[in-house]
Amino acid sequence: MKTEQSAFAERLAAALEAAGIEASPTVLEKLVPKYGGENVTPQAISSWLSGKHLPKQANMQALARIVGMLPHELRFGAPSRKGVREPNVAWPDHVRGHDRLAIEDFLALPDAQRKLVRELIASLAATTARKPSD
Repeated sequence: MKTEQSAFAERLAAALEAAGIEASPTVLEKLVPKYGGENVTPQAISSWLSGKHLPKQANMQALARIVGMLPHELRFGAPSRKGVREPNVAWPDHVRGHDRLAIEDFLALPDAQRKLVRELIASLAATTARKPSD
């Protein structure tokens, strides 16, 4: 019989993989506080990933933000009932985890820095467009 903790660990691993984020305690140790969670040790994160413990609520919410899920679905799974439900349209399927994190970092920058990043991207895109394809 699957425990609540082991079922959560499976959901978390699958959600991280789907988001293109490595299921690593050292990676999550940096991301959890950045997304509103509490500072947590790699050992604690390892216990989440191995199904020994569940994270505290603040860290559960941060994990859900990281993988683009609702916190209750990450913790308990998606509801099995059928019916009308709005799709999660926060990010298109082609935008992977690390790109989402970079975009969210960009959006947190002050306007002047965002302008510089946009100019850099435009310059790189123009340079790439001018190169002949191999």
